[in-house]
Amino acid sequence: MSALYTLRAATANDAAAIVLLCRLLAEFERLPGPDDAAAARFADDLARSPAPCEALVAEQDGAVVAYAVFFASYSTFRARPGIYLEDLFVHPRARRLGIAHAMLDRLVELGRERGCARLEWQVLRWNEGAIRLYEHLSAHRQDDWVGYRLDL
Repeated sequence: MSALYTLRAATANDAAAIVLLCRLLAEFERLPGPDDAAAARFADDLARSPAPCEALVAEQDGAVVAYAVFFASYSTFRARPGIYLEDLFVHPRARRLGIAHAMLDRLVELGRERGCARLEWQVLRWNEGAIRLYEHLSAHRQDDWVGYRLDL
C-alpha cells in the first residue's frame, strides 16, 4: 500500500471498472476487448462462490486505476497448486507509482500463503516495459515453451 494508491482484493462491485480497464488493455495489445456479454459474464463470475477467478485492484482518489485477474493452476511435477496471472494492467495515468510491482508482490504473498509452487503469466514479445519489470523481479523467461490456445 502507498499513500498514492490503495491495493485491495476486488469484489463483484469492481467488475465494471475492471472491464473498462480490460478494454484499455485490449487496445494496447491490439486485440478485441470484452463485449457487453463478456462483461456481464465477468461480473457474474466475480460474484460466484467459489469464483472461477480472483482479482486485485488499485484505487487512486476513489477510482480503480489498475487490476490483476488471476486463478488457481496446478503443477503435477511439483504436486502443488500455483497461481496463473491472466491480466495485469495499470491505467497510463497511474503508471510509475509501483502499482504493478505491488500487485506482483501481493500475488507472491498469496501464493506463499496458499502453498503454491509458482506464479506464472505470459507477456507479448513487444511489451518491453513489462518485460523489463519482470526481469527486474528476477522472473524466469520460459523460452523453451511455445504457447498454444484452442478457442472453445
